[in-house]
Amino acid sequence: MAFVRFAFPVALLLALPACAGTPPRHSDPMPPSRMTCNADAAQWAIGQQATTDIVERIRSDSRSRVVRMLHPGQMVTMEFSAERVDIRVDGNNGILAVTCG
Repeated sequence: MAFVRFAFPVALLLALPACAGTPPRHSDPMPPSRMTCNADAAQWAIGQQATTDIVERIRSDSRSRVVRMLHPGQMVTMEFSAERVDIRVDGNNGILAVTCG
């Protein structure tokens, strides 16, 4: 009986490493996205009204996939997306800033 009391914990301790998953492989970084924002190309829009046509032209000129309009007092997430252009507007929908994010 003493042998069983000693053998079971030892066998359990020896078996635990087999349950551990394999560590993740670190491969090369992800290739850059096809559509990476370039806000410099859309700075012409500052001071204009954010109409549908202007917003689409900003998206196209900045080579972005997604547009995010930022209104005064609006809560926004803080994650960065290289495929997104942010357009900050005032209360009258005038464009204050064009940035990537």
